[in-house]
Amino acid sequence: MRRTHKLAAVAVATLATSPFLGMSAALAADGDTTANLQPVALNGVSGSGTAMVQVDGTQITVTMAAMGLLPDSPHAAHIHFGADARHECPTAAEDADGSGTLNTTEGGPAYGPVMVSLTKTGDTSAESVLAVDRFDTAPGGEISYERGSINVAPELATAIADGESVVVVHGVDHNDSGAYDGEAKSDLDASLPAEATDPALCGVLIAAPVGGAETGVGGAASSSDAGILALGGSMMLLAAGSGVVAARRIRATA
Repeated sequence: MRRTHKLAAVAVATLATSPFLGMSAALAADGDTTANLQPVALNGVSGSGTAMVQVDGTQITVTMAAMGLLPDSPHAAHIHFGADARHECPTAAEDADGSGTLNTTEGGPAYGPVMVSLTKTGDTSAESVLAVDRFDTAPGGEISYERGSINVAPELATAIADGESVVVVHGVDHNDSGAYDGEAKSDLDASLPAEATDPALCGVLIAAPVGGAETGVGGAASSSDAGILALGGSMMLLAAGSGVVAARRIRATA
């Protein structure tokens, strides 16, 4: 599926409403956070990954590696936060309509609205929530993403540094067809199949301990080192999983 600049007013209205009402003004923040990306309940994804967000004042740098996604298809990815959200990934109990799958709106109470769109180029605000032409297309089912100098509001920078935000990667293949072509329509944009926008992977950004964690080998690892090690492990998993992804593609085209 290839579309250009696909934005949905309903998505912005639903996902990008301000979460900062009632919050006092926050100062700029600093710190590193890491998320362990795991499959979203009910959505049939077997992938995994790691995301790291480094906060420097009101700018963030995002590094993400993931595998086991629908190959060669756009996967919207975002940082979610809401003052009233639970700051966690959704569970099967969120299936409000009883469809047996979870859509983006159903996961909202857990992870909150979109605050940052992890596009490869251009705008990174919630306005680009469905800019599918600028998200990673997961060649071979894998994402390897890095983007720095992303400007965010001071309140959001603080929320990320405090471990109160969630990374979500969207795009699933409910019917195992190898494409976004299911009959159910997206809750964000009725012109898209639900498979294109349903959440696939999710992980809570956890604030790294001040001063790093004990390594057990005579010193402490910095939070940046810990994040790099985690991402390095994910990249190794990507390499190891290439055969699995290839097999899935063969089955889809058989």
